[in-house]
Amino acid sequence: MPKFTALILLLFVSYHLQAQTWEVGGAVGGAGYIGDLNPNNPVKISGVSGGLFVKRNFDGYLSAKLNFTYGKISADDSKSNSQQFRDRNLSFNDPLKEVSLIGEFNFMKYIPDAGPNKYTPYIYTGVGLTAYTPRTNYQGQSYSLRALGTEGQQKAYGKSTVVIPFGVGIKYNFNSKWTAAADIGYRYTFTDYLDDVSGVYANPNNLPNNLSRALADRSGEVTGNYIGQPGSQRGDFKPRDTYFFIGFTLSYTFVTQSCYY
Repeated sequence: MPKFTALILLLFVSYHLQAQTWEVGGAVGGAGYIGDLNPNNPVKISGVSGGLFVKRNFDGYLSAKLNFTYGKISADDSKSNSQQFRDRNLSFNDPLKEVSLIGEFNFMKYIPDAGPNKYTPYIYTGVGLTAYTPRTNYQGQSYSLRALGTEGQQKAYGKSTVVIPFGVGIKYNFNSKWTAAADIGYRYTFTDYLDDVSGVYANPNNLPNNLSRALADRSGEVTGNYIGQPGSQRGDFKPRDTYFFIGFTLSYTFVTQSCYY
């Protein structure tokens, strides 16, 4: 009996190893963020995104994907519907570079050109690492904000953050081994400085230089009335920013002969 059980397990593992397929593809779309300059709109797109991935499909339901995505997020208080935000007058843009390992689950068995279904909704989650560099435009030039310590940080915040991706999508087998998909995915981060804004206004006397002082409080650039009193609220005091990618992917699956059985 143990030998028979071992044989069944061996055949089972062998079948699933044979049924594994590789998939490669790319994605284009938009990027956005939820944070101190956009606290309320979870689907506001502020930039473009693009990426490449390679995926290992273990069967028609489960897969693992190694993913690289570039996306640019931004926000500008001067364009806000809130008078409070317009008075604050901060702005930023941030190029994000994400590498992630994502697990994907199809709700319907899906093997391009071989499975029973032409489409399926799916969900995914995983873990990743994202490099970020918030910048702003001032007097016709672009400046990196991290080293300026605009909130009086004694130590500069990090250059990267661990992220937890999660999202939903739908995919469709439109031509032989080709798949088109659309999805939206959010990234739970471990930083509140994607936008260089987090807490309170610093005492300008404690900031390192004139550029730091100018970019710490930009409220009076138009009106001449500066509202950034030391210790008063600058950010929303929430501990983390979030960003998302939304878009379309096109991929090709290398389907093995065993997948047809």
